[in-house]
Amino acid sequence: MKKIIGIDGMSCGHCKSRLESVLMSINGVNNAQVSIESKNAIIQLSKTVSNEKLEDAILDAGFDVTGIEEQE
Repeated sequence: MKKIIGIDGMSCGHCKSRLESVLMSINGVNNAQVSIESKNAIIQLSKTVSNEKLEDAILDAGFDVTGIEEQE
């Protein structure tokens, strides 16, 4: 399963690295690719992870979630 998460508040490579690290630390996330230009993160999941859990992790890291889209 794949999720695309819209994220506001990123401005540099450090933001990108921090978000990728935060997302990869969540159990069930296999891969996380953050794009500053697209203002999103594309994550690959090995099991179900709630949108709330993902959003809480991003908010705790200091960024805002603008939306989450699920793809098969």
